[in-house]
Amino acid sequence: MNDSDLYPQKPELVEKENKTNWAATVFSIVLFILVFLFLFSNEINFILSLVLVLIIHELGHFSMMKLFRYKNVKMFFIPLMGAFVHGKKDEYSQKEGLLVVSAGPFPGIIIGFVLMLISQHWNSPFTFQFGALFFILNIINLVPLDPLDGGLLFKLLVSKNQERFLMIFSFISSLLIIGAGFMFNSFLMMLFGFFMGFRVRALQKNVQLHKELKDENIHYNTTYKALSNKDFWRIKQIIVENTPTLKKYIEYAEQEEADSLLASQVNSILITPVKQDANWFQKTAVVLLWIAALASPFLFYYLIDLNWVQYAVSNW
Repeated sequence: MNDSDLYPQKPELVEKENKTNWAATVFSIVLFILVFLFLFSNEINFILSLVLVLIIHELGHFSMMKLFRYKNVKMFFIPLMGAFVHGKKDEYSQKEGLLVVSAGPFPGIIIGFVLMLISQHWNSPFTFQFGALFFILNIINLVPLDPLDGGLLFKLLVSKNQERFLMIFSFISSLLIIGAGFMFNSFLMMLFGFFMGFRVRALQKNVQLHKELKDENIHYNTTYKALSNKDFWRIKQIIVENTPTLKKYIEYAEQEEADSLLASQVNSILITPVKQDANWFQKTAVVLLWIAALASPFLFYYLIDLNWVQYAVSNW
């Protein structure tokens, strides 16, 4: 008899598989615009340009997730923060992940670069301004800070199972964003950095919990579906012991409700394995493209008439 058979069957993990909710996406875009209009009522053209740039950027991520059959792919805009695309997959691939992340900033940089170059031939300050917005936002997004695309690329390229390293990486990112907000006198940037600090605290708790699981020889680098009954109940026991409020709640909750919550809690601390299937050529190509993108402002400096830039900026 298998040791796992001595334990009760683990509860079923119920995950709703919803289709892309475009109504929620549109609502978040409208809310995003209204908040900006409330704060900057005279900048309607800039706000609409910003939204269009973010939509095109996120559609790059969105289309790649759909191509690789991610589940529950959704796009949301967060007022004063930005936008993001979220999706899930049973098995993650390093190669697919690199393509999903790259599909946002790299095409945006190319679009922005081309628009700025052709703007002087069209004698169109607006084209330059729109291209500059494309260019600058996507360049910033490639800075290797969590949770920017540059940070995601960095995490995909480092060795797997480096939880403590990733926690430190997120902590440093938080401090740098707070520092940048202080330097540029941006309260929102500092606030965002502090919010990231809460995320770092959550990562720290997970690191501590995973250390305890490792000490108990419990396999947590797996999916919920592949998790053995034995490991489920052992993980559940450790989670309950470390979460007094959860322990108290499940004592009074209905059995079905308690099982659903416990399944969700156990699933949340599992680390879904990422298939390390990107070869050295693919990883090198991403790194070189990344370096070229970050260096592209220097190339732009030599390719465009600076008098035109000054004229276009003065008409911003």
